[in-house]
Amino acid sequence: MSFLDTLRQWDEAVTCVDRGDLAEALKIFLSIKEPNSKICFDIGCLHLLNQDLEAAEKAFDCSIRKDEHLAVAFFQRGITFYRKERYEESLGDFQHAFKTLRGNQLIDYKALGLRYKLFACEVLHNMALSEAQLGNWEKAQESLVKALDFKTETKLNAIDKALQSTLKQKLFKPVEFPSKVLFKPNKHYVAELEKKDYLGKAKLLASVVPQDEFIGFAPLQPQVEDNPVRPKEPEVLRALEGEPHTVLFEFDPETSDELAVVPGNIVFVLQKGADNWASVVFNERRGLVPYNYLECLEISMASKQNEGQGVSVPPTREPPTRPERKQGVSRSDKSSGDTKPKEAQPADNSCVVKVRFTFTFAVSVPADSPYALLIDKVSKKLNLPSAAITLSLTSEASGESVIDAGTEMKSVWSRAKDRRITVWCNTKDRTDGEPQTEIHFVALHSYESVNPEDLSFHQGDTITLLSRINQDWLEGQCNGNTGIFPSAFVEEVPLSVH
Repeated sequence: MSFLDTLRQWDEAVTCVDRGDLAEALKIFLSIKEPNSKICFDIGCLHLLNQDLEAAEKAFDCSIRKDEHLAVAFFQRGITFYRKERYEESLGDFQHAFKTLRGNQLIDYKALGLRYKLFACEVLHNMALSEAQLGNWEKAQESLVKALDFKTETKLNAIDKALQSTLKQKLFKPVEFPSKVLFKPNKHYVAELEKKDYLGKAKLLASVVPQDEFIGFAPLQPQVEDNPVRPKEPEVLRALEGEPHTVLFEFDPETSDELAVVPGNIVFVLQKGADNWASVVFNERRGLVPYNYLECLEISMASKQNEGQGVSVPPTREPPTRPERKQGVSRSDKSSGDTKPKEAQPADNSCVVKVRFTFTFAVSVPADSPYALLIDKVSKKLNLPSAAITLSLTSEASGESVIDAGTEMKSVWSRAKDRRITVWCNTKDRTDGEPQTEIHFVALHSYESVNPEDLSFHQGDTITLLSRINQDWLEGQCNGNTGIFPSAFVEEVPLSVH
């Protein structure tokens, strides 16, 4: 089944739900051969309305298999398990839904086509109810106390009433999803389903032929007696500067005046040097690329590809050897014809300095540059004054590893290999000149990483802050691992404790 057919049936089924014909909507949904995660979720919601719990469980299983990060699907399957009195499985799904919220107060699914907001406090509310059904009243109270941290004004009364019920060891009602609220297809895609006649019907306004009743389109008549013998050169290709070439191999630049390209890119060669380097234009950017990485693209060949020959596959063989850069050759401009090297930074004498900070970046400076030039480049990159920055040759800025105004720079540049060197960067407080005090957090709750970039830790672990991503997420280090984690799971340790 094509995407358009699936989209059309999805839209028809949702329309049936809007007018109350649930049986016809379910029939249309079930006829879709390859439903996506959202359609499976809609099917599960309709089965819940029909009290068909077995079918609802299978539908939500399918939705989760296709999208394991869809928190609302875990929430709905938890409701299904709760109705089937399978409270342990219900508790597990609510816990997974809460974990998928990643410490956020809510998830608004409006952008995905579902007019619903899943609140963290409501998920914790149902977690507490499942714990209560299992007889774990203390854990139920803990979940509800935790829900108070994620509460909103409209949800506060329900949580307070549930907490009072747990103190009396009485059950309370679960928070349920409005099952008639379904995922809807993108309205812009649905609008394109209807065919539109943008041209309309031709109408005869005037004709040089008497009693002409022809309605339609006819070729333009020649305006001069002598027609051109050959077709005109395509205006788009003729207007482009340079000769078109196809990139055959991936090229990674090593200097600031070289250009990164990958197989299949179309570049325009402005000038080819004697050293086998070509000055090219790609995406309105100019730079140098080895000419033996390119293949000339004939305009006639480009037009023949439209006749069914297909797109050529990039070669799988190894790229050729990178040509040597001649002394004094730099990127040239075809319009000016200036082939002299730039005086500020000759390309063949530059050194790439990789700087390790809370993030890693690179700057390019001429080899054997003085300390003042290097620190100036780094300070501009970090937008910090030079006095607040300390550079070192090792991760620990101490002793002879520190690079400052008194350092013999020849010994520093002698460490460079292939015109590349790595240094470490630390910042210090401008007010007292001492290094910034490390900030530590203690984990209030255990956090298991969902993504590779996340940081896992257990309750009670100490985490060293590396950077603040935003209000809700931090970057830190714990047990030798580095990653991001939600700020709601930790508490800052006072400085007096260190």
